[in-house]
Amino acid sequence: MKKLYIQRYSDNQRINHWLVVVCFGLAGFSGLALFHPNLFFLTQFFGGPQWTRIVHPYFGIAVFLLFLLMFIGFWRLNIWRREDTQWVKAAPDLVLQPDKAAMPPVRKYNAGQKLVFWLMTLSLIVLLATGLLFWQDWFAASVPIPVQRVALVLHALAAFVMSLTAVVHIYAAIWVKGTLRAMTQGTVSSGWAKHHHPLWYQDKMGQAQSRAQAGPEHT
Repeated sequence: MKKLYIQRYSDNQRINHWLVVVCFGLAGFSGLALFHPNLFFLTQFFGGPQWTRIVHPYFGIAVFLLFLLMFIGFWRLNIWRREDTQWVKAAPDLVLQPDKAAMPPVRKYNAGQKLVFWLMTLSLIVLLATGLLFWQDWFAASVPIPVQRVALVLHALAAFVMSLTAVVHIYAAIWVKGTLRAMTQGTVSSGWAKHHHPLWYQDKMGQAQSRAQAGPEHT
């Protein structure tokens, strides 16, 4: 029997996502090269220490602007709801007994995905705000040294939180079979949608049925 696939992301949404991934990787590794002497060897991949110092802030701004587009498109879908609190309470069962866990039905995103979204958002805001304070070429000259030092610590902490969140996000995408297809081909199987996001699946099926009943002249 042929599988039915449901559109989850458009081409533009997937392109935006992968551009965020690439720019985040460039910003992350160039930042690590400047963070600790043991990682200084990474500067060779960015044209040397001077170029690494120059391009790192621009990679960071690129991540922020690209994620801003993602935020505009998805923030409404990530608003916290009552079922999300219930999902969090049931999450330990999902980790310990994934085949037996009785998770509450969710819409397009579950509570874990929403937490990733908002942690990424807050981390990027902190990274941008603190990074501007010690950006040597533009703003650092007018910012007191003690403020720059605090900003540097907060910048590093936000980068750590965002990196850890990204690792969890990637692991979850690999762990839940069929999820990666959403960001590589833009679709998921109807079985995946019905099992993991039943309320979203019902909405999509209802929309498809309405279009079918309306006839080709209304599509």
